Amino acid sequence: QVQLVESGGGLVQAGGSLRLSCAASGGTFVSYAMAWFRQAPGKERELVAAIGWTGRRTVYADSVKGRFTISRDNAKNTVYLLMNSLKPEDTAVYYCAVDVYGVASYDKNDYDYWGQGTQVTVSS
Repeated sequence: QVQLVESGGGLVQAGGSLRLSCAASGGTFVSYAMAWFRQAPGKERELVAAIGWTGRRTVYADSVKGRFTISRDNAKNTVYLLMNSLKPEDTAVYYCAVDVYGVASYDKNDYDYWGQGTQVTVSS
């Protein structure tokens, strides 16, 4: 069983930055793909960014390309999401997820474990 704990969310003004962290425990972190999803009220949960187990493969939603960066530190069993130039439309609950097969997939159904989520609110 893998446990994921997100942190780093909060309230920020448009144009600002936040860094989310997700600490994993209970599994073999180095072999997992990791991802960040988000869900705004009344909307489907969508992929923000994903990173393969080696860290070489990354994928991003078009809406965040050039603004967000996903990274991982396998020594700390932690994945990060650096969010720059935040916009009000980035407001959502952000979830960390694990794919035990190590593929950085766009599909939320490929992910096996999920964190509880952290709220990000961007004011205009």
